[in-house]
Amino acid sequence: MGTYQLQTEIEIKAAPERIWSILTDREAYPDWNPFIRSIRGDLVRGAKLEVRIQPPGAKGMTFRPSVLVAESNRELRWLGHFLFPGLFDGEHSFVIEPVASGPVIFRQCERFSGILVSLFRGSLDGATRRGFEEMNRALKARAEAGIAF
Repeated sequence: MGTYQLQTEIEIKAAPERIWSILTDREAYPDWNPFIRSIRGDLVRGAKLEVRIQPPGAKGMTFRPSVLVAESNRELRWLGHFLFPGLFDGEHSFVIEPVASGPVIFRQCERFSGILVSLFRGSLDGATRRGFEEMNRALKARAEAGIAF
């Protein structure tokens, strides 16, 4: 069984509460998020979500992960499966890490596991990584712009 981890991070000059409020305002995702186009469902531990992603230059897909962690102003994490567990699983996390002397570090990470990981490795390094980076930049711009919501 293969495993692979993809991680990106960006500094954001905004309070953790502001970043969290943008991440959890699912209705606004189509307005600003170029990678995760929609999230439906409650952001509480154990809830099932419906998530639609659209990596740049790749086909979009919808999947139904379960929320593992929803800690206000700190972390949102879910686990999704392609068809059934063990084939191609992804544990996706968004972590908001305050730094005492400066901006917040926003980290987006996904740990992939399953027998199909090696087959998808190229697209993970390409389109999926670009999707993470584009979302990070869009989140930074929205959080730092002071857009009222």
